[in-house]
Amino acid sequence: MIDLIPAIDLIEGKCVRLIKGDFKYKTVYSSDPVDMAMKFYDYGFTRLHLVDLDGAERGRLKHLKIMERIAVKTGLQIDFGGGVQNLSDVHSIINAGAFMVCIGSMAVKDEKEFDKVLEHFGPQRIILAADTKDDELVISGWKESAGVSVFNFIDKMTAKNIGSILCTDVNKDGMLGGTALSLYERIMERFPELYLIASGGVSNISDIEMLEKSPVPAVVFGKAFYEGKLKIEELKHLL
Repeated sequence: MIDLIPAIDLIEGKCVRLIKGDFKYKTVYSSDPVDMAMKFYDYGFTRLHLVDLDGAERGRLKHLKIMERIAVKTGLQIDFGGGVQNLSDVHSIINAGAFMVCIGSMAVKDEKEFDKVLEHFGPQRIILAADTKDDELVISGWKESAGVSVFNFIDKMTAKNIGSILCTDVNKDGMLGGTALSLYERIMERFPELYLIASGGVSNISDIEMLEKSPVPAVVFGKAFYEGKLKIEELKHLL
């Protein structure tokens, strides 16, 4: 059964969603992300994907206090990402209550520092963000191409014993047009032992059911839920 992971993206302390990562297309869904997280916990979810979009844009952590409050008030296992630059940042995130840390750009731009993180915390505490546009890896808030295919990047990182990878298809993100199912199936065919978290494009329960029938082990969702296109009643049988 597929693991369901609700997402909360943070800008200026509010729960938002963007379109294709573009800050110009921002929709605010709640001014109280802690309350939103508590609702997810009460619904029966066990994990939360929390993204510090301000941190990702500015290159420094901005919303650790919100995560800390969520960790204290719920029993959710939190995956935290956005603005993670170095080992010290990872220490701060773990100490604030995160179960895992999601890292993308650092693994490309500062591989030595990334290796320090793996050595200190172990790959089991890290989710690698392998975000892609037309099969090419994109970094720095999806503004830069890394000049390598997402498949070659995953191949390199699995050699470091990374087992959990979150893959967002930028073309799908926030569009409510369906997930990049064929991409995820190709990744799972090449890396069958991978704990792959599909991200981007979920529009309704059918998208999740199609992923559930595939080899993909987990999915992140957000906008469809906030806009009422994906209802908790439809997800209960998968929890």
